Amino acid sequence: MDIYKKAVRLLEERSNSFWILLGIVALGAVGIIDYSTGPEFSFSLFYLFPIALISWFTNYKFGIVTAVVSAGVWALVDILSGASYSLPIIYFWNTMIRLGFFLLTVFFLEVARTLNNEKALARTDFTTNAANGRFFHTMLEREIARSTRYHSPFTIAYVDIDDFKSINDTFGHTAGDGLLCKVVDCMGKNLRKTDLVARLGGDEFAILLPEVGEDAARTTILKIQSKLLAKMQENHWSVTFSIGVVTFIDPPQSIDEAISMADRAMYSVKNSGKNKASYITHAINTNRSIMNSFEEVK
Repeated sequence: MDIYKKAVRLLEERSNSFWILLGIVALGAVGIIDYSTGPEFSFSLFYLFPIALISWFTNYKFGIVTAVVSAGVWALVDILSGASYSLPIIYFWNTMIRLGFFLLTVFFLEVARTLNNEKALARTDFTTNAANGRFFHTMLEREIARSTRYHSPFTIAYVDIDDFKSINDTFGHTAGDGLLCKVVDCMGKNLRKTDLVARLGGDEFAILLPEVGEDAARTTILKIQSKLLAKMQENHWSVTFSIGVVTFIDPPQSIDEAISMADRAMYSVKNSGKNKASYITHAINTNRSIMNSFEEVK
C-alpha cells in the first residue's frame, strides 16, 4: 500500500506537458496498431486510453481536444486501411458517433474527478493538507465503535504549539503557515500509515493512533516530540510542544468526551510549564484508576 501511495503521488506531480506528450504517443501507437490490423479488428476501446489519460491528469479542455483528434485519427485509419461503406457519408456519420462517445467519456471523467477533489477538500485542512476537524471526528467515531466491538485500545494525542503567536508576530503569517506545514509533515513522516494527523484549529492538532496501548503511545509520542523539536531548532523557530495523551483501554462514551480528556491533559501541561506530554489511561471497566503523569523532552 505504501508503494502504491508513493506511485500515485509521483504521477500526480507530473506536469500537464508530460501527460499530453504521453497521450499523444499512446494515440499514435493505437492508430498505428489499428491501421496494421486492418478493418477486421475494432480498436474503439483502445482509443479511450489516451483520452482518459489526458482528461484525468490535466483537465477537460485538453480531454476534448484529445477526443476530437482521436475521432479524426480513427476516421483516417478507416480510410487508409480500406474500410468500405456503401455511401461516403457513412465515414462522416461514424466519425460523429465516435466523437460523441469520446466526449461523453471526457464528461464523465470530469465529473468523477471533480467529485474526487471535492471529497478530498471536504476532509483536508487547506493550509497544511492535514485532515480537518470534521474528518478527525468521523475517524474517531469509527475507532470508538471498533474499540467497543473488539475491546482493543487506541490513543489520541492533543498537540498545541507553545508560543506560536510569537512566530506570526515576528516573521509574519506566511512563516507561521510554513511552520504549521513543517509540523504536519514531520508528524506524518514519523507515524504509521494507519495513524491520522488532523488540524483542529489555529496551532492545535490531534493525532489518532488506532490499536495503540500505553507503552506504545509513550514511545510514539516521545519520538514525535523529539522529531518536532529538532525540526523547529533546524529552522530556528523558538517554539515547543505541549501534548495531552489519552490511551483508551475502555472506549469513551462519546467523541466529545474523548477529545475533551485529551484537551484537558494538554492544558495541564500548559499550566505546568509547557514543553511536556501528559499521559492519561482511561480504563474504567478494569477497575483501574485514571493515571496522570508528565514527561519532558530533554
